[in-house]
Amino acid sequence: MTGKKLAQRNYYGKALAELAKENPNVVVMDADLAGSTKTSDFQKVCPERFIEVGIAEQNMIGIASGLAASGKTVFASTFGVFATGRCWEQIRLGVAYPKLNVKIVATHCGISVGEDGASHQALEDIAVMRALPNMTVIAPADAYEAFAATKAIAEFNGPVYMRMGRAEFPTILEEGVKFEIGKAKVLREGKDVTIVGCGQMVCSCLEAAEKLKENGIDAEVINMSTIKPLDSEAIITSVRKTGCCVTAEEHSIIGGLGSAVAECLSENVCVPLERVGTRDTFGESGKPDDLMVKYGLTADDICAAVRKSISRKG
Repeated sequence: MTGKKLAQRNYYGKALAELAKENPNVVVMDADLAGSTKTSDFQKVCPERFIEVGIAEQNMIGIASGLAASGKTVFASTFGVFATGRCWEQIRLGVAYPKLNVKIVATHCGISVGEDGASHQALEDIAVMRALPNMTVIAPADAYEAFAATKAIAEFNGPVYMRMGRAEFPTILEEGVKFEIGKAKVLREGKDVTIVGCGQMVCSCLEAAEKLKENGIDAEVINMSTIKPLDSEAIITSVRKTGCCVTAEEHSIIGGLGSAVAECLSENVCVPLERVGTRDTFGESGKPDDLMVKYGLTADDICAAVRKSISRKG
């Protein structure tokens, strides 16, 4: 873990700016939030392939699908709540159903959006996107992986939803990390419990593993940055060694990473599972760190879930 605090959205912008020069087929769109999503970085380099649609997110997806149908690789960005909630029908029928090459990249996801409150804290976006046939769902672990994932999805042919947070948080991977869609990464090997995380919660998973080590618990930590398609093989291999599992996500435990892992385990290997995430609730306005504590999304909460999961081993 490098510990350097960086915002994923800034590195998304950096990747787009490079793609502007590398790939003449890429078109970028935004819905009046280019400064926040950092698609403005692409606009500065290549304004002729940047489309600002204004506060018209559904229209943005419609235009994106038309451009993709004509052969373009389209990145469409806004905040997570708008990208997945307001536009869901357009995404379902205009992007997922025809399997078009549209990359819906959302920022400001999760409870750590902070003071903007429940209206802007996407806690169900993974669930609604994961349910769509043909949709790939990605939640990078840090800024460096967000950069690598942006480059990877530009080369991938098909619909993608990628979610990122708002705030800066510690990087855990090295700059220049490679990203492979559909492949998990074991960041720390262990024998007592498997901890599977996504997004900024991967950092908390590693922090929890260090705390658990002090109490004699050896935790394996997996970065599950692709939530769909899920790397089931990585999960099954790990839990057959450890005998129990914990998931951690800055998202509702309903329909997100925890649900995906639960489905995998129920169909393949029966081990105890505990899920760390928001629990069937909306968020509220507050300081990001305070909200992470209130909603049970800290390293200490992961440690508590680990102890409970281990206690349930047969």
